[in-house]
Amino acid sequence: MEFSELIRARYSVRAYSDKPVEDAKLRAVLEAARLAPTAVNRQPVRIIVIHTKGREEELRRIYHREWFTQAPLVIAMCALLDEVWVRSKDGKSHHDVDAAIVMDHLILAAADQGLGTCWIGAFDPDAAREVLGLPANVEPIVFTPLGYAADAPGDKRRKTLDELVRYERW
Repeated sequence: MEFSELIRARYSVRAYSDKPVEDAKLRAVLEAARLAPTAVNRQPVRIIVIHTKGREEELRRIYHREWFTQAPLVIAMCALLDEVWVRSKDGKSHHDVDAAIVMDHLILAAADQGLGTCWIGAFDPDAAREVLGLPANVEPIVFTPLGYAADAPGDKRRKTLDELVRYERW
């Protein structure tokens, strides 16, 4: 798919079929994530691929919506806090930025493979730590189901360029 078409077609899927994700498609999605840029190329992220079958109740502790576990897979994007680049001028850690870039690559690659996703940031981090057995230096950043859509996209509402873009100065 042409990139401009892909970014217009991708939407937040909130209903999934139980059709399995083919290994080759999962691999392509994960490879896109691996190739994503990160600060100083440190790649301070880890991706956890979670099969939902039989774990629905446990996974809904992380995010309580039923559709979260309809897809055959859930992807957790985690940051390794002791490997992240930190800007020296103000101490800004880029772990969240790096994880977001990697997840965005993953989500766009999924759409290119005909798969649906939905960016989930409103999860319970304590439940995520417990369910996934995360060590103290690993922070869960974002989740997405990964599977075939069982719904259709609605209208995308986005601000205009005039509302979003400034030139030269604020």
